[in-house]
Amino acid sequence: MSSHGWLRRDHTRGSLGTSLFVLALPLVASGVLGSGVFQIAELAFLSRLGEAPLAAVVITNQTVRQVYFMVAMGLSFATQSLVARAVGAGDMEQAEHVAGQALALGVALSLGVAAVGLAIPGPLFAVAGADPSFAPHGVPYVRLVFLLNFGVIGTLLFGSILGGAGDTTTPLVVQLVQFAVAIAAEWLLIFGNLGAPALGVRGVALGVATGQVVAMSLGLWLLFRGRSRVHLRRRHVVPDLRAMAAITSIAWLPAAQMLGGLASNFAFVRLAGDLGEKVQAAFAISLRIGMIAPIICFPLAGACATLVGQALGAGDVPRAWRAIGIGILAHGVIMWTFAGAVVLFRHELVAWLSDDPEVMRHGAEFLLYSGLSFFFFGAYFVVLRSLQGAGDFAVPMTLTLANAFLVTIPLAWWWTHGLGMGAVGIARAQLAGAAFVTLTTGSWLLGGRWTRRAAQSPPR
Repeated sequence: MSSHGWLRRDHTRGSLGTSLFVLALPLVASGVLGSGVFQIAELAFLSRLGEAPLAAVVITNQTVRQVYFMVAMGLSFATQSLVARAVGAGDMEQAEHVAGQALALGVALSLGVAAVGLAIPGPLFAVAGADPSFAPHGVPYVRLVFLLNFGVIGTLLFGSILGGAGDTTTPLVVQLVQFAVAIAAEWLLIFGNLGAPALGVRGVALGVATGQVVAMSLGLWLLFRGRSRVHLRRRHVVPDLRAMAAITSIAWLPAAQMLGGLASNFAFVRLAGDLGEKVQAAFAISLRIGMIAPIICFPLAGACATLVGQALGAGDVPRAWRAIGIGILAHGVIMWTFAGAVVLFRHELVAWLSDDPEVMRHGAEFLLYSGLSFFFFGAYFVVLRSLQGAGDFAVPMTLTLANAFLVTIPLAWWWTHGLGMGAVGIARAQLAGAAFVTLTTGSWLLGGRWTRRAAQSPPR
């Protein structure tokens, strides 16, 4: 297949296997070569700073940073779904209008997040429930990641716009540039190499932001110069309040859904803190290691969202069903391979980041249950993103929130404090939550009601 054919392929017809390959290969490569390598490199940098800086960064990223990240992800999911359905219906002008209005919303969101981060970084870090000894590292980091959030939001929206249009290759190239720049910038700014200032955890935030700014600038150039599948003009980004309200009415649903995961992380961090600084550090390490597999695999589920959205936009429901089946098979094989590796090598993975015996023991225990939960997530991520690609956001949100507040968090508290299980109670609650949300969301998918619901039409 030529490069032009690869980028311009019509995913509403032809081989689904080929379409999934065309969409998913760049996304998986992005996860493996980009996110995976970057996560490992950053972990190596943080481990050299010590357990307290590492824990402060991880806890921030998985709790308070998620407050704005989940809003940005909700906006990106809604954008991808609406763009995909417009492209499937053959209306590129409508797809480009959605894309432009999503970028305008992104600018407004970024300004609000920056203002909050500048005003109350200390209280934000305290809310995370981290050990007070982590605060000297965590508070400056919180301030910077909130102030520099525009890079995160911009790159997320760029990927969702082109992903919805059926081009995942261009975002891959841009993301690889982003991670290469970020790793180099972190190496310079964390340790003060080549004459740069040694900024510690502040160098982590600045390094990541440097890569994101470069990527965002490149992405905007491609969109506005007509070098990508979506070509934005000035008229597309002039605020259209009706269109922005329509996008927002969808975007809040996946954002609220991610509140469940955020609430669970807050609860787990606090429960781990109740058990001591060592347990909390071990949980932070396992959380960061455990995120590598989902970061690498989740984009493949995003490819399924595009295929399902475009198929429904074209009125081809059977094709949407087939896309889900092929997606679960492909995603499951990759995720389950990671699950086995995490379970088998959990002691070595934790030992790579800590030599404290207590941290190593608890960290390996956390990773055991994280690895087991991947067996459920191998199917869940595809089911979730396919429903969202179909425009069904409300039911997955409800099930996720019910899982967090009625299953995972209560079980974690009961097993940890009520039955005195200690750290293993948190780990088992994570696994129970993964099983519950996978089975309930999968049952809803199999019911087929999402195929009879017309997703909200993209705003004009």
